[in-house]
Amino acid sequence: MAETLVPLIQTSIRAPREAARTVLDMGLSRDVLWTALALVAVINTFLIYFVIEISGPTVPLPGYFQRPLALFVLIAGLTVVYVHAMYWAGLAIGGRGSLMDVLALVVWFQVLRALAQVVVIVTSFLIPPLGALLSLAVAIWGFWIFLNFLATALNLSSPWHAFAVLVISFVGLVLGLGILMALVAGLSQGVVS
Repeated sequence: MAETLVPLIQTSIRAPREAARTVLDMGLSRDVLWTALALVAVINTFLIYFVIEISGPTVPLPGYFQRPLALFVLIAGLTVVYVHAMYWAGLAIGGRGSLMDVLALVVWFQVLRALAQVVVIVTSFLIPPLGALLSLAVAIWGFWIFLNFLATALNLSSPWHAFAVLVISFVGLVLGLGILMALVAGLSQGVVS
């Protein structure tokens, strides 16, 4: 498995479109992709919760940050809403990809992001200034990788078209976020059973 993943990670960093095509060529089933999305949401929940617990919040955080289940619902829910928003926004500007293509590359990007977060967390504890610099570099390069992934998933001609998709889908995300936040707030307060 490492023989497959390590080269794919390296390709994702060096040539994101090529890596995106490799992921899409795997032909992962709908069930595998949705399960992988849930797993990645669990991992991201753990990483966020871990950082909050060991560093202590410097600013007051909403209550759901102290409840792993509520945080998981928020992360997974936002990802699902954003995948759909990007897909429909992509179709609106002439994209021709499928929802499963977008999902596959979002899941792979989240895997890369989780790995990068682990590296940033470890570096931040060992050498804080280097951790901050690494975090900035990861954010900038990660954004470029994601634009290329999205352009590939939706068969868009350039990453800048993917940027337009992100802007358009952000509106959809804000609408979905309002609904999701109401559900999560209810869950964190024990209203939803």
